[in-house]
Amino acid sequence: MNRSGQLPNYSMQGDHVHREWRRFKYPQTLVKYGALLSGLVFFAYSIHYLNIPLDRILGMFGRLGDVLANRYYPPDLEYVAEREYLGAIVETIQMAYLGALFGLLFSIVLGWFAAHNVSPSQRYIYPIARAVTMGCRSVHEMIWAILFVTILGFGMLPGVLALTMFSIGFAGKLFSEEIEAIDMGEVEAIRAVGGSHLQVFVYGVFPQVRTAFTGIAIYTWDVAFRAATVVGFVGAGGMGWYLKRNVMQIETHRTAAILLSIIVLVVISELVSAWARIRVSKAK
Repeated sequence: MNRSGQLPNYSMQGDHVHREWRRFKYPQTLVKYGALLSGLVFFAYSIHYLNIPLDRILGMFGRLGDVLANRYYPPDLEYVAEREYLGAIVETIQMAYLGALFGLLFSIVLGWFAAHNVSPSQRYIYPIARAVTMGCRSVHEMIWAILFVTILGFGMLPGVLALTMFSIGFAGKLFSEEIEAIDMGEVEAIRAVGGSHLQVFVYGVFPQVRTAFTGIAIYTWDVAFRAATVVGFVGAGGMGWYLKRNVMQIETHRTAAILLSIIVLVVISELVSAWARIRVSKAK
C-alpha cells in the first residue's frame, strides 16, 4: 500500500511488469472483512456451544454404508411394482399437478397485487397481498399438510391444499419480483389513454413477463412434485403414506425400494423440467 492508501496491482505485458493502483476503499473493505471474521467466529462458537462432534461426522459415512448394505440392500423392487403402489404414484402426480395449478392461478393475481409498481392499490391491496404471499411461504408444506389433515382428515384433499398454499408462497414472490422489474413505459402509455388496472396488466404487464411466468410455472411444478412425494407421510395421500407405513413397520427393504422409486421419479421430473425450461428460453 502506498501513502495515498492505494494497493498495487501487477500485470504482465511482454517482458515488462506494469503496476496499476487501485484505492483501498475504507470503510467498505473494513466492514466486509469484519463481517467475514464475525461469521467465522460465530460458526466456531456455534460448533463449540452445540457440542457437535466433528470426528463422528467424518466417520459416519462408513457406518452409513454398513447400514445400507446390511439392512436396506437389496431393495424390494417387487413391492413398488404392485398395482396399489403404482396407483399411489399416479395419485402423487395428480396431487402435485393440482396443487401447482391452483397455486399458480392464485399466484398470478397475488403477484400482480404484490408488485409495488402496478398494484391497483399501493396503500391497501399491496400490503395485504404481500402479507398473504409471505404467510404462505413462511409455513413449510409439511406443516400445511398436518394442518389440513387435522381439519379435513386423511386423503388427497389435504395434500392438494397443502401444495396449493406452498405454490402460492413460492410462485407469488417470484411473479411479483418479475413484474417489479418490467419496463414501465408501456404501462404508462396504457394508463395515459385511460386504461383500467386490468387492461394495464393484460396489455402492458403480462406480455413483458409471459416467458418468465412460464419458466416460473415449470419450476413451481418441479418443486411441488418433490414436496408431493413426502406430504403423504403425515396422512395427505400418495407415496408418502406407503413410506410412513413401512418405516413404522421397520420394513427396511421395502423402504429402500420406495426411496429408490422417489429418487427415480424426481430425476425424471427434473429432466422434463430442464427440457421444458430450455424450450422456453429458446422461445424468448
